[in-house]
Amino acid sequence: MGDYKTETGAQLFARLEARRCLIDIEPHLFPKNCGPQYGEVVELHGLEGTGKTELLYHLLCRCILPVEAGGMGVEVVFVDTDYSLDMLRLVTILENRLAAGRSSSSPQAESDAGCSEEAALRTCLSRLLVVHCGSSSQLLLTLHYLETSLSSRPGLSLLLIDSISAFYWLDRCGGGESAARQEDKLTKCSELLSRLLRDYRITVFATSHAIRRNYRNIATSSSSSSSSPSCSEYEQPYLCRPWQRLVTHRLLCSRGTPGTNMATACTEEQSRRQAFNVRCVSFSSSSSSSSKVTKAHKSSSFYVTDGGVVFV
Repeated sequence: MGDYKTETGAQLFARLEARRCLIDIEPHLFPKNCGPQYGEVVELHGLEGTGKTELLYHLLCRCILPVEAGGMGVEVVFVDTDYSLDMLRLVTILENRLAAGRSSSSPQAESDAGCSEEAALRTCLSRLLVVHCGSSSQLLLTLHYLETSLSSRPGLSLLLIDSISAFYWLDRCGGGESAARQEDKLTKCSELLSRLLRDYRITVFATSHAIRRNYRNIATSSSSSSSSPSCSEYEQPYLCRPWQRLVTHRLLCSRGTPGTNMATACTEEQSRRQAFNVRCVSFSSSSSSSSKVTKAHKSSSFYVTDGGVVFV
């Protein structure tokens, strides 16, 4: 039979234990002690232009940067379904964060981090695997392929999907009048993701584009400005139930106005920057999709600079 070796249960457990928990990936976003645990899903939801992509780059950089530069040093898979990943922007953020880390570290730590800026950048990018998908079928195949990577790479802790809703309208058109057929592919993706989350204890961050599903009361909704922003039609989940059951944290992104929540800004230039607001809602993991129980919530704001996201 050759040198074929099977993995024992103890070896599997030891390998999975090496996977990093991301509960402290960004304290500004999540309520205290309520960050994403092993096997949890975070959905970044909002209209176009509400800072979702920049926030995703921020979280991505936080993961692949070394510890001495304020990162976590873990591997990430980025599934790009919108074909919108801007590598130049990502590299710019990484370079700024690495430079900031070197300026605040001791000479010995800087020496340990690498002999050159280019080497440090290459090390960060070596922790990133980018996959492009052009359909729900390709996304499903990618997730099947991902299982092989997860079983052999214990440092792979985060899966980013930008965006999980990219094929919503294509699937609706292709499914005809049957709601089950319209949601079939995303349902299969969600079921496979559920198994990967359980078996390999990864964390998933996925963006979803907000849409208006109810057009009947547009006029009346515009006049009822006193309603709470949390009741906005754009914030309502619309993807299939299996996906909704997976989501344990929702980051609701919106545009603020220049100067909003910027009392700590130290210059007039900062006060004029576009502000973005994020409202995090964390759910109990055991709650069902039909009756989700809110565990905690938190609101935060940020603006975007050449070096990435800055929270205020």
